Amino acid sequence: MSFIAGVGLTSFGRHEGLSSLDLMSRAAELALADAGLARSEIDGILCGYSTVSPHIMLATVFAEHFGIRPSYAHAVQVGGATGLAMAMLAHHLVDAGVVRHMLVVAGENRLTGQSRDAAIQALAQVGHPDYEVPLGPTIPAYYGLVASRYMHEYGVTEEDLAEFAVLMRKHALAHPGAQFREPISVADVMASKPVALPLKLLDCCPVSDGGAAFVVSREPAGDIQVRVRGCAQAHTHQHVTAAPALRELGAEIAIARAKAISGIEIADVRYAAVYDSFTITLAMLLEDLGLAKRGEAAARVRSGHFDCRGETPLNTHGGLLSYGHCGVGGAMAHLVETHLQMTERAGARQVRDASIALLHGDGGVLSSHVSMFWERVR
Repeated sequence: MSFIAGVGLTSFGRHEGLSSLDLMSRAAELALADAGLARSEIDGILCGYSTVSPHIMLATVFAEHFGIRPSYAHAVQVGGATGLAMAMLAHHLVDAGVVRHMLVVAGENRLTGQSRDAAIQALAQVGHPDYEVPLGPTIPAYYGLVASRYMHEYGVTEEDLAEFAVLMRKHALAHPGAQFREPISVADVMASKPVALPLKLLDCCPVSDGGAAFVVSREPAGDIQVRVRGCAQAHTHQHVTAAPALRELGAEIAIARAKAISGIEIADVRYAAVYDSFTITLAMLLEDLGLAKRGEAAARVRSGHFDCRGETPLNTHGGLLSYGHCGVGGAMAHLVETHLQMTERAGARQVRDASIALLHGDGGVLSSHVSMFWERVR
């Protein structure tokens, strides 16, 4: 058994003069304060990777920078699924008694500390070195190919995809830390600059500076506790040229395993935190996870199903698409928001009931998946 004892999140956007370690430290300080723990009480640390500040021993580099001497330290790399993969690893290590309080932290100054060319070169690693990278595709190009196929198979339109960007921006309006807080419409998304058709600029997450952290502990903290009920992973491929059919991607496998482990069904879910690097990512994952039928996720968005006051509120902080994306910390913002919702501290964004939450992360091009269920315990 393990509990999410505390969370910390910086604003996302432009943080001039702050390094990745600085942003990680700020988020970690917030998480420890939220958990009511001193640095000396942290006996384990997990760090997400950094493309701006790569290091073969990043976890111990941060531990030294932050002033802690953990008995366990590890860095994790599973692309966009890293945040949830670290949460899963922390859960297992705490549950097994290896550590008592695990600090999980990530952050990068991708917007101010990395050039466009360096970012493209770093992210190009997801492509096959022989069959894909030489052709020059970027991450948006890979997802553009996936989007075209998905639209063909299920009758999804570009306007349908735009609905997800509009929803995430609507939610970001209520969060002071979001990178983008100006309302947009479907027409705005459709009129935005083409990036990798059918994906346009507003179909894509931004590049951000920011940091996020949380503490996984053996004992509960506070009057309202959040317990990890069950989690699972699935890894079906690395490269798009080796990807299985759309009906055989890892999200369906991971969620089936997580449901079996936790005993929770999708009908039990009251809040959802789902990875949204692109509008097509969110559309596909919602349907793969069973939160909507094939080709019908956009209709559920239009009906208000995923609004803050809807049946299954989704990414109420604005997600990667509008809160921002600073690498591993970007997806970890989903975990922070989930904890705030479950402990009834989300302010104007607070939903009616977040007693059972589903969290899902996606790494690569729908390559690696982690599904997790949290439960509120009073």
